[in-house]
Amino acid sequence: MRALVTGAGGQLGVELLRTAPPHFEVVGLRHEDCDITRPAVVAAAIENHRPDLVINAAAYTAVDEAERQPELAYAVNATGAGNVARAAQTMGVRVIHVSTDYVFDGISREPYHPESAPNPINVYGGSKLGGEKEVQAGSSSFLIIRSSWLYASHGKNFLRTILSGLEASRTLRVVNDQVGVPTAARSLALTIWECADRPELQGVHHWADGGTATWYDFAVAIQEAALEQGRLGKATPIEPVTSREYQLAAPRPRYTVLDALSLSNAIGRKPRRWQSWLAEVLAESR
Repeated sequence: MRALVTGAGGQLGVELLRTAPPHFEVVGLRHEDCDITRPAVVAAAIENHRPDLVINAAAYTAVDEAERQPELAYAVNATGAGNVARAAQTMGVRVIHVSTDYVFDGISREPYHPESAPNPINVYGGSKLGGEKEVQAGSSSFLIIRSSWLYASHGKNFLRTILSGLEASRTLRVVNDQVGVPTAARSLALTIWECADRPELQGVHHWADGGTATWYDFAVAIQEAALEQGRLGKATPIEPVTSREYQLAAPRPRYTVLDALSLSNAIGRKPRRWQSWLAEVLAESR
């Protein structure tokens, strides 16, 4: 089986390449190899490599910058996703597309199911919802997996930002009124490969690690794990603040816990708790 991974330079793309099962021959394409906003480039890449599966991990993920560059966010996350889906459809190839919890408005206080009605409140979420619609319209064989709060030992993410602040002994102010699920990029990558072996899996599903947290909870857990692993010599104050106090360009949904039961049942595996993944990823991030 040959799989083509777009966005291979991002944190999820890197983990997809690292965790690929031996029975998959994987071709990873970074942005410079395949700009998904250019339909002819995407079509040529899929035609040249002739994969059995395309995993679209390419995305514009700068949530606040998206408010200032909405055209670029939509070009990558919506139109680009559609370009991938249509090119794959032309070649008769299945697509696995990665989306986000930010397609929801956060008004609920119960976990969002795959069939829950999306209602994004920022440009990033709107562009990712646009990508879901483009994939659904452009492909007859697709799987969309929404995930949340991705982090890894590499790339630009919350874990590495907090670690940098802790190592500099800076007092950190972290939002404590947004609830979601920190999810290791490796956890999502392994799940995607399990789905790759199940072509009958179609439609929209969710995957996130077990448990819930606020960003403040996540930051505190990062410090505790780093102290336990000897990464830090002493604790640094971490102050909880409200979203109103910590103003950012893009509004964030207050609650985006994803219900992953349908996908968990399909692959026969429950998500590991996010704290377990955090310790493992942190140990790799030296």
